[in-house]
Amino acid sequence: MEFELTPPTGLGALAIGMPRKAAEQALASFRDPSAISESDQLDRFVFRPSGLMVSIHCSRGELEAIELGRPAGGQDTVRFRAIDVFGLPAAEVVTLMRGLVTMKEAEDDPASFIAPDLLLSFWRPFEADNEPDKEQGYYFGSVLLARPGYYDTPAEAAARLRAVGHQEP
Repeated sequence: MEFELTPPTGLGALAIGMPRKAAEQALASFRDPSAISESDQLDRFVFRPSGLMVSIHCSRGELEAIELGRPAGGQDTVRFRAIDVFGLPAAEVVTLMRGLVTMKEAEDDPASFIAPDLLLSFWRPFEADNEPDKEQGYYFGSVLLARPGYYDTPAEAAARLRAVGHQEP
């Protein structure tokens, strides 16, 4: 099955900002009825037969982020535009993404990258760009799509609120 990341909106039936209960119901739509995983926790994550994990992160009663974990098999594909974020080597994903948007190394993890304008974050445990046999470092292991401000520090969050005309609490 094909899954398309559509920042800042979401992924399929999962829409950033939707109420928690609606997000939990939408998460259930990612299950394959013919092969439901006993590991599924519909208030947090589901696993597809390919091993693709779809996880929701809610706060203050609404969906703030969606995370996908790399599938083990090729039955499921996750794309941003035409870029296969798990099927291509991480270095190639970064190069292709940089042709479309700003991509920055994560400050605390140089093997991982953030597209801050899209609120997409790409993670892998270590960099193995020249070692295809080390899949965990050669490919991204997860991608996270989040609401605006998800990565903000408290000071950045306060500045964001001031910029849109809200007062600090």
